[in-house]
Amino acid sequence: MVKRIVVGAHYGLRDWLVQRITAVIMGGYTLMALLWVVLAHPADRQEWAALLHERPVRIATFLFVLALCWHAWIGLRDIFMDYIQPVGLRLTLQVGVILTLLAEVLWSAEILWG
Repeated sequence: MVKRIVVGAHYGLRDWLVQRITAVIMGGYTLMALLWVVLAHPADRQEWAALLHERPVRIATFLFVLALCWHAWIGLRDIFMDYIQPVGLRLTLQVGVILTLLAEVLWSAEILWG
C-alpha cells in the first residue's frame, strides 16, 4: 500500500501559463492606454470621462482589471503557500485577498458601467 502525502495543489504549469497570459494582457493594455492618452490628450476630468465612456476602452479596462486580479491571486497564493506555515493564518490571508480582489472587480465594474 502506498501512502500519499499531500504537499500542495500541484497547479504548476497551468498557473505558470496563466501568469504569462495575464502579464501579456496587462502589458498590451498598458501600451494601448498610453496610445489612447497620447492621441486623445485628455486635459480635464470631462475629457478623461469621455475617453473612459467609449465601449472598447471600458471592455479593455475591465479585462485589464480581471487579468490583474487573477495575476495577483496566483502570485499571492503561491507566496502564502510557500512562506506562511500556520494553516489558519494562511487561510485567513487567502480569504482576505480573495475578498479584496473581488471588491476591486466589483468596484471597477461600478466605475466603468455604473
